[in-house]
Amino acid sequence: MSLLRRLLVQHHFLSNCSARAASSVARQKYDVIVVGGGHAGTEAAAAATRTGAETLLITQKIETIGALSCNPSLGGVGKGQLVKEVDALDGLMGRAGDYAGVHFSILNRRKGPAVWGPRAQLDRGRYKEFIQSELLNMPRLTVIEGSVEGLLVSTADPERPGKHRVTGVRLADGSNEILSSSVVLTTGTFLSGSLFMGKTTSPGGRMGEPPSCAGLTHSLREILGLKLGRLKTGTPPRIVKETVDFSLAQLHLPDSRPTPFSFINTHTHCKPEEQIPCHLTYTTPGVDRVVRESLHMNSHIQQDTKGPRYCPSIESRVLRFPGRQHQVWLEPEGLNSDLLYPQGLSMTMPPEMQLRLIREIPALQRADIRTPGYGVQYDFVCPTQLFPWLQLKSVQGLFLAGQINGTTGYEEAAAQGLWAGVNAGRTALSLPPLSLSRTESYIGVLIDDLVGHGVTEPYRMFTSRAEFRTSLRPDNADLRLTPKGFEEIGCVSSHRYLEAVRVRQGLSEALSALQSVTLSPSRWREKLRDICISETKSTLISGEEMLQYKDVSFNMVASAFPEILSPHVEFSERIKIEAVYRPHCEKQQREMERMREEESLSLPPDIDYFSLPVSLSDEVREILDKARPSTLGAATRLQGVTPAAIVHLLNYVTRTGRRSRAQRETDRRTKIPDWKHRPQTDQQVESNQNQEVGIVLQN
Repeated sequence: MSLLRRLLVQHHFLSNCSARAASSVARQKYDVIVVGGGHAGTEAAAAATRTGAETLLITQKIETIGALSCNPSLGGVGKGQLVKEVDALDGLMGRAGDYAGVHFSILNRRKGPAVWGPRAQLDRGRYKEFIQSELLNMPRLTVIEGSVEGLLVSTADPERPGKHRVTGVRLADGSNEILSSSVVLTTGTFLSGSLFMGKTTSPGGRMGEPPSCAGLTHSLREILGLKLGRLKTGTPPRIVKETVDFSLAQLHLPDSRPTPFSFINTHTHCKPEEQIPCHLTYTTPGVDRVVRESLHMNSHIQQDTKGPRYCPSIESRVLRFPGRQHQVWLEPEGLNSDLLYPQGLSMTMPPEMQLRLIREIPALQRADIRTPGYGVQYDFVCPTQLFPWLQLKSVQGLFLAGQINGTTGYEEAAAQGLWAGVNAGRTALSLPPLSLSRTESYIGVLIDDLVGHGVTEPYRMFTSRAEFRTSLRPDNADLRLTPKGFEEIGCVSSHRYLEAVRVRQGLSEALSALQSVTLSPSRWREKLRDICISETKSTLISGEEMLQYKDVSFNMVASAFPEILSPHVEFSERIKIEAVYRPHCEKQQREMERMREEESLSLPPDIDYFSLPVSLSDEVREILDKARPSTLGAATRLQGVTPAAIVHLLNYVTRTGRRSRAQRETDRRTKIPDWKHRPQTDQQVESNQNQEVGIVLQN
């Protein structure tokens, strides 16, 4: 179905949305219920349906599904990698970005392709249109308007880990209960959300929209006994475009050739010549002065609640770095929008002070504000209580994704939503849940960081968080994840899978062809006259090795050997990147295999670390008991867990994996020395370890 046809169907749906009133689905049962229609919720709902699950999406307003609540942009360094991976697993975000983008650029292009950041400015209306057109026409997905008052909780299945089991949701009017096998909560900033502007505080998760029902927080904290925290974020005022003097700002043009986010798109919806620019300006000492003069009128900035470190408010920047000049990006909100988004000017002071502040910037000295900025505080669930498949450890059937897990950003939310939706669907269909390793994806890095370390401030993805970023590049996300998504996970269409297989085969054939072309350095100098090859080099050089020279492109080599390489020109850019990084990736393989082996060793979810019959200090036992890592690999990344402790855990896991439960009990009673049963100090552990080493050496 064409997008135009989908939009017509969507319009008919919205004009008759009473047909999807909550009462029409009361007392029905679904495989999966997703609560929330933001970036996490939309990806969760779509992913669950792709696994074959009958899914219900509950959102407060259907018309706000897919809304860009804050910045009108997508991707960036680290974040762009997440968008590419979501797309590789057949998610919505990448294709939506290609449809709605109005300014495409690759950040970090001066560095290696592994840390390039695909990014786009978006048309808010177009993005929302695309997401709604996809969801409202998706098989096996029902969408209703409603607010969830609480969770339906029953006794846990004794054969599975967990203290409780969620069996559905209760809607806000108290009369409707909807049953399901799995529930995914993606409440964003709406979980007990409060809005702040100056001294004024009001309940809400987004301006003009109420927070989630108090009963949902009560269910999580009081009934399920979960540990909750509180975080904050904010958004800048929206500025009237025609009141800005762009001559006083720096012009930044988009890339002349837009690079699509989606692997199945060859071009973007916006033509290259239709793209619109961004502008850059800077704060002045006058901005600092207004911030300080308004502090007594700003209750949000005075709160102890943690905000985003990497996207702080202008008040936080001025207080943390006094006297420093800060960037302000003037970003378009759409092709036909009359508003600008001032990236870098998130603020929560009173509206009249906001106007004073922006007019301290030369390009904005006559600017008008359409809607003022404001702050949001909201509850989140400490993510160390989650399994790597984003189900709560203590609650069967309940999955969490997005800002409820302590993250910030559309891309982080979408990545979690997709993975929670996949596993909620698989669980409902009696399939085993799956985890993504940090050796194979940024999504795996994101989730492993959350469940392994938790958060003390809103979590944002960076390329520096990934140990194997030369292997986890944005250009190869389809090769890494699409086959797995089709063959193992069950969330990728056959069309996308066949395309990924075609690309993989094409790249393999191209690299083989390059390896078959070998010449002496002198012959290469004759073929490629502008390339500097060391005079001391005497060994034969393959075509693949030539691509490792910075100024050598695949097309240059292909022009020298057209009969061999011209059939592969389609993949020229990807071939260059593969050739450059192959030596680095091969070196990483051993370390990646070691980590995969560690992650394949599961730790029992109900393990009692305080009585574990191995030599561990009290401190290590406390860390392990609090974090409850699901694998040995996750335990190695816990701060305070020593290498010696990991060795003992490894021995324990290996030993118990070969024994029956009865035999283990016998061994504990008869073979394990008494001192190993008791929690010990670090000194005692070291002494006992030395004794063990001495015995081994004597033997």
